[in-house]
Amino acid sequence: MRHAAPKAARTSNTPFAMMRAARPTRLSHAAHRIEGNGAVLGLEPAVAAKLNEIAPQTRRAMREAARAAERRNILLGSASLAALVGTAATTISLTGPERVMPVASEAEFTTTQVQNVKAAASRSDTREALVSNETQQSTNEGTWSLGEGNANLDVKQMSRSLANNENVAKLMDVDGDALPAGFNPNHDTGDTGNAYEYSQCTWWVYVRRHQLGLPAGSYMGNGCQWASSARALGYWVDNTPRHVGDIMVFRAGQEGSDSTYGHVAIVEKINADGSVTTSECGSVMQGKTYSKTYHNVSDFEYIHY
Repeated sequence: MRHAAPKAARTSNTPFAMMRAARPTRLSHAAHRIEGNGAVLGLEPAVAAKLNEIAPQTRRAMREAARAAERRNILLGSASLAALVGTAATTISLTGPERVMPVASEAEFTTTQVQNVKAAASRSDTREALVSNETQQSTNEGTWSLGEGNANLDVKQMSRSLANNENVAKLMDVDGDALPAGFNPNHDTGDTGNAYEYSQCTWWVYVRRHQLGLPAGSYMGNGCQWASSARALGYWVDNTPRHVGDIMVFRAGQEGSDSTYGHVAIVEKINADGSVTTSECGSVMQGKTYSKTYHNVSDFEYIHY
């Protein structure tokens, strides 16, 4: 009986197989963290903590640590929100509409003067005061004053800005409350030049008014018509003589005036007894004037300005 020779072990001649056979088995040397402070392994907590510092964290441990940090943040935020809501609720309950806060008495409203403590001098400490007063006003009582003369405000002076004619403005300041309501000092004067016949009473009144810086119309008509013509233009006309320069109007035939044309004159003086002294002219005077005094002053009309 033939005995076959033992067969040699089968090997592969391929380079890949040789490499697989020669490659050593891979061992795991990964370091792991010690849980539970090393109590299970019988290690001291300090030793376990030191080993954990050396050992790298696994991905699982990192995820768990992140989740734990997130939970801590949520808990802290919830606690803060709860505290804020509690404070707000307490405030609302204390200041609700059913509760009335006490009002401090007048004695509690006091002012305290702040004393200047000069621990360290500032720039303002070395400056001189702009205003030096021995006492300070503590109330709002007093009077308005203008300028250094402590003069009281005269409301009448405000009328000066209303009149373009400076002389009219001065007279308005004197007249004050006697001025008619709605009076316009800048009304139409009707003045286009002296259109009256030489030496007539109307001619003289126009000349004298301009000498005094007061307005007069050029076509006011006959003497007896001047009061109504002046009213139509906006002049102030009444039965009271008020100033030097007022035009005194005579009705036709009044006090010996012409029975058709009447007369006009200029008030030159208001006497202490209330009478007035005038300057007048007429056609027979050849431009010369004369003067009269009248006591029945309220019987005439007067054109002011």
